Amino acid sequence: MKYLCLAYYNEEAFEALTSEELESIDRRAHAQDGALRDSGHLVAHGSLQSTQSSTCLRPKRGKVAITDGPFVETKEQVGGFFLIEAADLNEAIRVASHHPAAIMGENVGWGIEVRPVDMFEQF
Repeated sequence: MKYLCLAYYNEEAFEALTSEELESIDRRAHAQDGALRDSGHLVAHGSLQSTQSSTCLRPKRGKVAITDGPFVETKEQVGGFFLIEAADLNEAIRVASHHPAAIMGENVGWGIEVRPVDMFEQF
């Protein structure tokens, strides 16, 4: 079964990091990403640009309403995602627990939401 893992962070806290702190996180994160890839569970992953670059689409009176910025103002924002293959939720949690957002970056609010994928089509 596939699981979508949403990596959250506090955008403000992340932007306040020094270049040295960013480089340290980057080095450690690349090592962890490599281990996750090597485990054979990783299907896909990506990082997202700032919420300031987002656009939201919602239905409104039978038409598409378009707004700039994130839909919800929250303390944490989705900063990336990865899709994994796992036998069950317990294995998905074990695999996701090796992602950088689960083991470092506490000072910038990193965290992961693991959600089963109901339907998946690849084109």
